[in-house]
Amino acid sequence: MTPAATRALTLINASLGMPAHRGAASSVRVVDARITAVGCEPQPGDRVVDLEGDRLLPGLVNAHEHLQLNSFPPLEHGPRFRNVRAWIAEVSLRARTDAAFRAVVDAPRDRRLLHGAVKNLLSGVTTVAHHDPLYPALTDAGYPVRVVEHCGWSHSLGIDGEAQVRHSYERTPRDVPWIIHAAEGVDDEAAQELDRLEALGCLAGNTLIVHGVALGEAGRARLADAGAGLVWCPASNLRLFGRSAEVADLVARGRVALGTDSRLSGACDLLHELRVAREAAGLDDAALQALVTGSSARLLRLADRGALEPGMLADFLVLPRSRTLSEADRGDVRMVVVGGRMRYGDRDYARAMGPASQWLDVTVDGRRKVLERELADRLTRAHVTEPGLEFPDAAWRAA
Repeated sequence: MTPAATRALTLINASLGMPAHRGAASSVRVVDARITAVGCEPQPGDRVVDLEGDRLLPGLVNAHEHLQLNSFPPLEHGPRFRNVRAWIAEVSLRARTDAAFRAVVDAPRDRRLLHGAVKNLLSGVTTVAHHDPLYPALTDAGYPVRVVEHCGWSHSLGIDGEAQVRHSYERTPRDVPWIIHAAEGVDDEAAQELDRLEALGCLAGNTLIVHGVALGEAGRARLADAGAGLVWCPASNLRLFGRSAEVADLVARGRVALGTDSRLSGACDLLHELRVAREAAGLDDAALQALVTGSSARLLRLADRGALEPGMLADFLVLPRSRTLSEADRGDVRMVVVGGRMRYGDRDYARAMGPASQWLDVTVDGRRKVLERELADRLTRAHVTEPGLEFPDAAWRAA
């Protein structure tokens, strides 16, 4: 992550509630990349930014992502898989037989990881749980979003095998999350995976199961009773299997977070994933927002994220005052702040947050936006081409 600006910042006239329940405008003060006060007056010397009633939310948390897999075009097919093993086999075949697909596989990994970060940042995500090795690029000071570092993980029982899964769980401290793909399918093999994990001693309060499509009512109750959680990726599940995990009972117990998987199988970004989640489970706006803020932070043991409270990291998403998350797209995003530093958003906020030299005008999905110039330069040097993100020709020539 890049360092935050040292000057104190106070955001005033911010709407902190849901659009349908907006109360009086409030303020949030930031010092040294953390929230120091809410509902306060600016102090002498603060940079003061007037949100004029726009919604201020915690930066979103994407609870499941494969950051290096977002450069791939989605594989076109209908929902026809019974188990994730068949999907993995198809991807492997494509990598061997499709030259264009293979070219993406062979692209530098750091470029693909940077692409994954930009995908998330433009949709208001400031923290990502990456379900793969913690590559050095992900902890580099210049990486655009925060990546969860304190967690244990195994890919799945099918890929890693029972001995490796158990070893992974046993070496993970109980006060950090342990994450695994499980019950990813609609066949008996997928349905039995929760039993296998429990028999291995891998179902406990720090367990996070990703997908859980095959979990029945009894399995979901056992998951919640153990204090464990489910990371739900409905777009990927519907696309591969024609069915999503049932989540209403787990949502009611605060045991669900939302993730995107990657563009190889899932939604284009977390905002789109929220729309899929709304349609799949009929959740209201407050429940949907919790899936990508408070609930996700709690399940991932991120005590300094997911809420607008003193001591929390100054990671913010600003939306138009009447816009809910499940209605928004990345063109609606008015500002994304990471550690008190604006990275993406609208020109009027950019002018208030820093000098003109700090920003580059870009177009996102046909909407005029600005991107922090340092990040834009990095993207152009790496030749990251995010669909819908257009740079001035001069920026590409300079790269």
